[in-house]
Amino acid sequence: MLFNSIEFLILVGITWGIYYLPAMRRWQVELLIVSSLAFYSWTNPKLLLLFLASAAVNVSTSYGVVHGRPERRRFYATLGVVVNLLVLAFFKYSPLLGRSLFHETSSIGQFLLQVPLPIGISFYTFEGISLLVDAYRGRNDPTARALVPQQWRTHLRNTTFFVAFFPHLIAGPILKAHQFIPQIIPKRLADVDWAAVMRNLLLGYFLKMVIADNLKEQTFWIASPYFETQSTAMLLAMLFGYSMQIFADFAGYSLIAIGVARMFGYDLPDNFNFPYISQSVTEFWRRWHISLSSFLREYLYVPLGGNRRGNLRTYLNLMVVMFLGGLWHGAAWSYAVWGSFHGIALAVERLAKARLPEPRSRWARAGAMLLTFSFVSMAWLLFKLPHFDQAVSYMQHIFTNRHVATTGLSFLTMLCIAVYSLPVLLYHAWYLARAAGWEISVRRYDFAGYGLMLFLIVTNAGPAGDFIYFQF
Repeated sequence: MLFNSIEFLILVGITWGIYYLPAMRRWQVELLIVSSLAFYSWTNPKLLLLFLASAAVNVSTSYGVVHGRPERRRFYATLGVVVNLLVLAFFKYSPLLGRSLFHETSSIGQFLLQVPLPIGISFYTFEGISLLVDAYRGRNDPTARALVPQQWRTHLRNTTFFVAFFPHLIAGPILKAHQFIPQIIPKRLADVDWAAVMRNLLLGYFLKMVIADNLKEQTFWIASPYFETQSTAMLLAMLFGYSMQIFADFAGYSLIAIGVARMFGYDLPDNFNFPYISQSVTEFWRRWHISLSSFLREYLYVPLGGNRRGNLRTYLNLMVVMFLGGLWHGAAWSYAVWGSFHGIALAVERLAKARLPEPRSRWARAGAMLLTFSFVSMAWLLFKLPHFDQAVSYMQHIFTNRHVATTGLSFLTMLCIAVYSLPVLLYHAWYLARAAGWEISVRRYDFAGYGLMLFLIVTNAGPAGDFIYFQF
């Protein structure tokens, strides 16, 4: 069920219309659970069985971690995490293993290739792990123990709601148990910040429907073998356009999710913070998919030792975390290569930071920003072209197709990319304006900007398509 579909709007409208009724005050969470399960099972009801089984594992093992016999609590935590990872590995990486380890005609290979990928499994699996780890860390802390209440029914309700809440269920933001579960209290309509709701929804739908969906029509030609006949200018323009598209698509989803959640009284964490003004890859990961990078740091990088065990171990930890983070994005080795590229960049930056001064002049900062954006954009090719050889071929054609003439159709495509990329550039320029102290003069025109976005959503939305991160 897409966020920009009539079915979703009806679901949200009906749920919200009932949610704040006085008679529903005791049953608000149960109502949202029912709506969330309907949302998840809308296109494929069979997926609901796996989701409920995953929730049951997390409910029972987390309860054992906090309320079980002390000598068994570590066992329950380990069991829950292992089951979550095995389920994720089987459903997400069976096709990859089938292609990598078995001949395509073998019965085992055929079986592994046919294992379906349940939508959103990467996200709700990580959230289940968050609950288990948070419960284990705080098993003797009265405040943390509130994550897993003594009453079994309450714990079942809270945990199911935590992983199922429909705004974030399919593509995040990834929630942490200690941040979300304490919010599960009765909500009042008077407490809703409608200005924040509308800002998030308008900007989110604008980024998705006007920017990402229209750019999708232009970046289609990145696909193999179409790119092989394009000019260098066209190849660079499409790569730039895809970088704009993937930001608008995913940031748009996150903003819509945050806005819808706020309608029901829940705060989801920000997932993007103007990532394309980053002056380093390290800064980029503090601004891009913040909920994933903070999850990997808190639940993987720090437990591995972080930067506390010497430089060599720090570089190794960075590589391991980014390799696994890349593989989390998709069942193809190209995603692991993408993550490894970022891991190498993080390690190189950490090494260089100790030996080189920080860029201080305006031109040096601009150059660092351009270099970071170029690296990130080139790496996005591995998302658009998950076959590694195709991504390499695309980069080769950028250098070898300099003699290819740019046609009139290519000029039109590049013009469309420029037009639909401009709002993303202005969005980041607005951040830079605020950082320069121009916030008052910029904010003065907010109402006009949101009005224009609403007008364009109605009049210039592109053909509807799935969110890019739905595949993860």
